Amino acid sequence: MAFMTKEWTGREVFKIDGFHHVEFCVGNAKQAAYFYQSAFGFDLHAYMGPETGCKTHVSYVLKQNHVYFVLTTPLHSSHPASEQLKKHGDFVCDIALSVPDPAHAYEECLRRGAKEAFAPRADKTKEGLFVTAGIRTYGDTIHSFIHDGEFKGVWAPGFVALKSPALNRQTVHLAAIDHIVGNVAVRDMDRWAKFYEEVFGFMTFVEFDEKDISTRYSALKSKVVRSKNWRVKMPINEPAKGLKKSQIEEYLDFNEGPGVQHVALITKDIVHAVSALRANGVEFLEVPDSYYDALGARVGDIDEDLELLKKHKILVDRDQEGYLLQLFTRPIEDRPTFFFEIIERKGALGFGQGNFQALFESIEREQARRGNL
Repeated sequence: MAFMTKEWTGREVFKIDGFHHVEFCVGNAKQAAYFYQSAFGFDLHAYMGPETGCKTHVSYVLKQNHVYFVLTTPLHSSHPASEQLKKHGDFVCDIALSVPDPAHAYEECLRRGAKEAFAPRADKTKEGLFVTAGIRTYGDTIHSFIHDGEFKGVWAPGFVALKSPALNRQTVHLAAIDHIVGNVAVRDMDRWAKFYEEVFGFMTFVEFDEKDISTRYSALKSKVVRSKNWRVKMPINEPAKGLKKSQIEEYLDFNEGPGVQHVALITKDIVHAVSALRANGVEFLEVPDSYYDALGARVGDIDEDLELLKKHKILVDRDQEGYLLQLFTRPIEDRPTFFFEIIERKGALGFGQGNFQALFESIEREQARRGNL
């Protein structure tokens, strides 16, 4: 059964300020950058590639308020990321974290059992000091540790500034990364939750089992780990036994292994954000009108107009701290793997447990359309 605790029970190993950025390894960064600008309202921020002296890959940095995405494409088949792209398709390769001391974070993680992604390196340029290091986690996902507080350049050494072209799009107003969800194989959830507890000093503050997240056909389990300051929250899902293939199993099949399932982006006005995203061409999961029949009785008084939420198919849930509003996009690639969540919190600390049934049924309808249920 589900539980959630606010009380801090972790052992903070090193200080983490929050998410720094998310890096996607993609087949064509130039085209992907245009998609995120036109559909999700991001602006071009910085660029690295052959024109800047980098011959191995290109990277575009996109920005929207406090959300930074890096889109990277290898330029040669011999690049390690080329083999990863062949396996996964476009995928999240790096959940980067801001820390005061990347070398210390790296050393503490390795001392507690983590595996190296890349050793600490400090770049001292005329623009200032930029320090980074990296460790491996589930699948081909890594965590970069970054300290750029004294760096005055546009993004990182080797990058130049870019300006977005004029685009006919709606402004979305996505504010920050709320949480990032990973999918792992059956019986691996506990192992990875323990990894974050022991290596990072995080704590598990929410846990769901197959009784909480299930339909007549499929189910999943989930544990949510967090940092002491609440700025890094990472649910970890695994499939649970069901009559048919669950959404997690479908993900693992098409991603060919564990990886990031979705990134949740927080907004202060979800009605505006979802309306703008729909106008920009973003597709969301369908929510039946019947979901709203008893919504008022279930969640109590809220600030928003229920008819407006019904029009935009926005989900609502309440916990002991407040309520939240959320909606999930359809997978943004041809493989049914990665998607986004748009979320607005009105005090709630949870993840929408009351919406799991409607969400799971909606995902199963999409699976059935693809012939993968």
